[in-house]
Amino acid sequence: QVQLVESGGDSVQAGGSLRLSCAASGYTFSGTSQAWFRQTPGKEREWVACINGASTAGYADSVKGRFAISKHNADNTLYLQMNNLKPEDAAMYYCAGNPYAATCSKFESVYNYWGQGTQVTVSS
Repeated sequence: QVQLVESGGDSVQAGGSLRLSCAASGYTFSGTSQAWFRQTPGKEREWVACINGASTAGYADSVKGRFAISKHNADNTLYLQMNNLKPEDAAMYYCAGNPYAATCSKFESVYNYWGQGTQVTVSS
């Protein structure tokens, strides 16, 4: 059974940093793709970043230069380092994975597995 569990969400002031983690079980990260999405109440889930099987990353324009996605294949953990946080970054953050593809995608439908989310709050 595949399980993704996010952690690291917190309440920070604008300009601060957080590192989110996503621990996977029953699923091998090596050679496959993962992503982070976020969602605020009343809005659709938004793609943030993805990382492919070769650990090459892609980012939404809104976070480029401030966020960094990475993964540690040995223990199947995905990370999102978030720097210079802005109030508009506040959201529930979800990790997602596709164990059948190595390519990075910004589309939700590509990902088979999802975590329950971790909340990020940013105050101005």
